[in-house]
Amino acid sequence: MGKSRTKRFKRPQFSPTGDCQAEAAANGTEGEEDDGPAAELLEKLQHPSAEVRECACAGLARLVQQRPALLGLARRDAVRRLGPLLLDPSLAVRETAAGALRNLSACGGFEVCDDMVTKDIMTPLVALLKECSAGLDSNEMSPQEKKDQNRNSIENIANEAMNVLWNICECSSRAVSIFNKEGCLEIVLKYLSRFSTNVDLAISVAYCLQTVTEDNPELLNSFTAPALHVLESAMLSPVSSMDYILLKTLVAGTVWNLKDIIPSKSQAEIINAILKILSEVLEVDPGEIVIQMKEAETQRLKAAAETEEIRENANGDNLIEDDEMEEVPHKRKVRRKTFISDLLPPTDKELREAMALLTAQQTALEIIVNMCCSEDPSDDEWEELSSSDESDAFMENSFSECGGQLLSPLCLSHEVHTAFTNYLIPKKIFEKTAFPNSIAVDLCSRSPTWKSLVRKMNTIQCRALVCLQSLVSLLDVDHLGGAAALQTLAQHLSQLLFSQPDFAKHVDFLEAISSALRALLQTMASKNISQCMTPDQLMTLCTAGIHSSNTGVRVNVVSILGITGSVLAKEDGTLETLKTIGCFLLEVATKDPSLVVAGEALDALFDVFADGKEAERASIQIKLLSALKEFQPVFKTKGLTSLQQRCWPWLQSTEVLTGAGRFLPRWLTHMAVGRRPHSSLFLKTALESTRHLEATCPVALTTLFPARDEEVSKSLFLPVYARGVLAESP
Repeated sequence: MGKSRTKRFKRPQFSPTGDCQAEAAANGTEGEEDDGPAAELLEKLQHPSAEVRECACAGLARLVQQRPALLGLARRDAVRRLGPLLLDPSLAVRETAAGALRNLSACGGFEVCDDMVTKDIMTPLVALLKECSAGLDSNEMSPQEKKDQNRNSIENIANEAMNVLWNICECSSRAVSIFNKEGCLEIVLKYLSRFSTNVDLAISVAYCLQTVTEDNPELLNSFTAPALHVLESAMLSPVSSMDYILLKTLVAGTVWNLKDIIPSKSQAEIINAILKILSEVLEVDPGEIVIQMKEAETQRLKAAAETEEIRENANGDNLIEDDEMEEVPHKRKVRRKTFISDLLPPTDKELREAMALLTAQQTALEIIVNMCCSEDPSDDEWEELSSSDESDAFMENSFSECGGQLLSPLCLSHEVHTAFTNYLIPKKIFEKTAFPNSIAVDLCSRSPTWKSLVRKMNTIQCRALVCLQSLVSLLDVDHLGGAAALQTLAQHLSQLLFSQPDFAKHVDFLEAISSALRALLQTMASKNISQCMTPDQLMTLCTAGIHSSNTGVRVNVVSILGITGSVLAKEDGTLETLKTIGCFLLEVATKDPSLVVAGEALDALFDVFADGKEAERASIQIKLLSALKEFQPVFKTKGLTSLQQRCWPWLQSTEVLTGAGRFLPRWLTHMAVGRRPHSSLFLKTALESTRHLEATCPVALTTLFPARDEEVSKSLFLPVYARGVLAESP
């Protein structure tokens, strides 16, 4: 386990009063001034008065939302000073101290969370969780009035502490190891078992459990039958409020993480239960719910205002006016105590329910994506891929079976595939790819407290597009509705994309929809289904996408161009379009600063100009061969520079680049004599290079390219140069 835990999707950072990044920007020039209040507040943490300590913790909870203040707090060792207050004699101090640490861990990110673990925050945090658990048990024997009061305080403290634990475990594998060793599972499951009386605490626990059960075999072995029963009870709760929908979705994600310890005879039943919950969550129309909740809030506030007006009028009628009456001395204002709830945004019931539903739908879509992703190929599997003819044949079969993807990381078990079909998961995901309800967006945009829901609705659309990408790559054409359904889907995605004139500005949306288009066009091309994007639309997308700062967007648009170009190369009358595509890809390959994007552009060139009379004519007219020959030393230099920047000093060999330098000229030679290259020529050379790097410098394979581009990061140059040219030479 490394320093930080990597996930396909990362949750947004929590901020009690809004976006802490925005506040940081607004307060970016006040770093020096913030150090004064920080020092004063930290000193007050040691004050004999519990009320002063509580107010100091509350002040720090607000202060940590300002990015410049984080540096000052780190210098002054705020974590070591706040940690002991988690066990303060005053329950109010414990709660506000936990709230300050919660904000610190949420706004600080990976580095701050890892520093918190280094400064031993886990010791008082685990002790606090254990004390809260024991306190809840002892309260069951107390008188009813005292019991309720203590229970509420202890559960509030536990809720804050669980959020701190969740934030830290999200960012630090060392925290997860401590979670395992300290037996925290039993404690948090006890909290979860109280879901019927405190759903907020249960939701915090469910978030944490979903995090710590991911890729954690040591913890999975600790799950006993009673522990699984607690999860089952929460997941199958009959309550249908929005909070409970979120809780059941999170627990379903945890149960999916536990699939390896579930007996095979129960796998189908569990998978069906999980997907039934996800299906029910996605069935709800979030736009309609937001509209209903906003209307309910409006009516409630109107009724409250009318009630208050009636009360004021009644009090006014009872006033006795007496000019001779002595003036009543003005009462001194009493400062209200500051509780952790004061630090949270004003989340009324309706807003909380709307946010819970949107979060549940986003989580459901993320779980479905994770269900579509299998483990990476093991080292043993890669070791078996030698340069023998048998391995070459296996590689070619892998390419044909996976639709052009080498050892695709996507797969579906029979149980998951069946459940997807039974619960109409593809249909519901397709519906979520539409733009959010315009009326709901307008209502939320006009309310400062509801405005964050607009971003949430847009995020759901992006997650649905990523889900769509996975499903299109996984399912057979028949299960997707046939060729006509794929063409309809392509038209739908094109309409989504080009209905927004400024689509290039929305980076998350552009990355998600370009990924979905890439997968869809690849599937359609492999099945010889005619594609629906016009050349003008294609070049509009690629021209906008290639200027994006997001590497994933640039890789996607280049790949889309390669897929479409390879189809056009087999048709008549496409010479001019192929010339435009070829010039575009050459420019990307030679000028893009990213080695990944440049490699993808070369890959696309190989696809487009590998075969076809029109492709041959186009390659001659744009002088493709001479351009690639000139580019070869540039690519080698660019590759070496990238390797040195990312892998140095671990990388001691340039064998990979030497290998790339060997098979690129051979491809050029084959192009010059009008022959398609033989698959084994590239596979043998690329495999030799990859295996050499694995043997001499395994860290390079995981640091050379972004982790999410797994087919590139694992096999290095192999898919970049081999994909698309695997047919036997004539």
